[in-house]
Amino acid sequence: MITCILVDDEPLAREELASMLTAYQDIQIIAQCGNAIEAIQLIIKHKPDLIFLDIQMPKISGMELIGMLDPEQMPKVIFITAFDEFAIKAFDNHAFDYLLKPIEESRLQQSIARLRKDLTPQAVHSIAPTQLNHLPCYTGNKLKVILVDEVEFVCSDVGGIHVTTAKETVHTQMTLKMLEEKTGLVRCHRQYLITPKAIAEIELLDSGAEVTTHSGAKVPVSRRYLKTLKQLFGFQ
Repeated sequence: MITCILVDDEPLAREELASMLTAYQDIQIIAQCGNAIEAIQLIIKHKPDLIFLDIQMPKISGMELIGMLDPEQMPKVIFITAFDEFAIKAFDNHAFDYLLKPIEESRLQQSIARLRKDLTPQAVHSIAPTQLNHLPCYTGNKLKVILVDEVEFVCSDVGGIHVTTAKETVHTQMTLKMLEEKTGLVRCHRQYLITPKAIAEIELLDSGAEVTTHSGAKVPVSRRYLKTLKQLFGFQ
C-alpha cells in the first residue's frame, strides 16, 4: 500500500484529486490539508510514501515546504500547479513528477505507474531552497507563520523546539540542525541558536557567556561557540 497526503489550499481541488485516486486500490490517502504548516506536521507524524503538493499556496509555497523537510526522510513529491512555468521548474529540478490543473486522468495514471516502479528515496537537495524566509510554527491550536527575520533565538528542550521573537514564543517541528543549515541563525550553545542582529550585549562569564537580546531576553553561550560568536562582531 502506498500512503499519501494531499496538500492544496483549494478544497475543491483536493476533493477532485481524492475522488480520482479512489480508482487506485494501492493508494491510501491518510490525510489532507490546506497549508504548509499543517502539512509539515502531518508529514512528520505519518511519514507518507508520497505527497501531492500544490506549488502555489499562501504564506509558504510548496517549494518552500520541501525545504523545511528532512531530506533523509523525504517522501516522493508530485507537484500540482495550474501554471506551466512552475511545472517546468519543478520538473527541471528533479521533482518526482508534476501534474497540471485540471488534472487529466491519463496523466495521473502515468504518474502512478511511474511511482509503483520507483519507491526508492528521492533526492531533493536540488529542489529544496537553500535558505528559508518563513518558519512553520504553532502555539496551542493556532498555526503560525513566523518570518525568519523576526526570530531572536531558538532553543531545544524536552518539550520540543521553541522559537522566540521579541513578541512571543512559539514552537516548530523543524530541528535545530535544519534551522542552522537553512537560516541565518548561528549556534551559540548545544541547545540554542541565535540571530546575530538580535544580540545587544555579550556578558563574559567563567562558564562561557550570556547574551542579552534587544528585547531583554537572556541566552546562554557555551565556551565552544563563544569565540566564533565574538568574531561575528569583530571581537578577538
